[in-house]
Amino acid sequence: MTILVVMGVSGSGKTTIGEKIAERLHWRYQEGDALHPPANVAKMHGGTPLTDEDRWPWLAKIAEVIDAWRAENASGIVTCSALKRAYRAILVSDRPDVRLVYLRGTRETIAARLAARHGHFMPAALLDSQFATLEEPTADERPIVVDIGRDPEAIVDEIIQKQGEGLCPSTPVKASP
Repeated sequence: MTILVVMGVSGSGKTTIGEKIAERLHWRYQEGDALHPPANVAKMHGGTPLTDEDRWPWLAKIAEVIDAWRAENASGIVTCSALKRAYRAILVSDRPDVRLVYLRGTRETIAARLAARHGHFMPAALLDSQFATLEEPTADERPIVVDIGRDPEAIVDEIIQKQGEGLCPSTPVKASP
């Protein structure tokens, strides 16, 4: 059983990559943004960056999903910006079967992606605040770090390859509650 937390700033491709990994491996998938309380979504939609106080309940909900999957011995993928080490500690902490996947990209690449994206609650204007908040994961966090400047299928291949032998498809499961 393995759970991957696909992290990075808004526009780095968390949803696209997370869905592709889950589909390829027949793992559970949870879009972390879907767990934001309505007040957080409204705040971001209005162009206001979230504070740590806004994020704690959201991170706790993501951790609940992770723990439920672990209790069921189910592998899964969850997306979450997880920009600060303190946020990642809530999700990974004493969970050796949970691993970070950091989607690293330049500000220019991500800004271009955000400019082309429509219908998402996170406006491109908040990209600078995302990069200002970002604390890249360090080696002691055991991240799988991939550059996003390639085709999504190549990125997924690299993630699966870097995870290694421990990343085996599990029995297909229904979508998460």
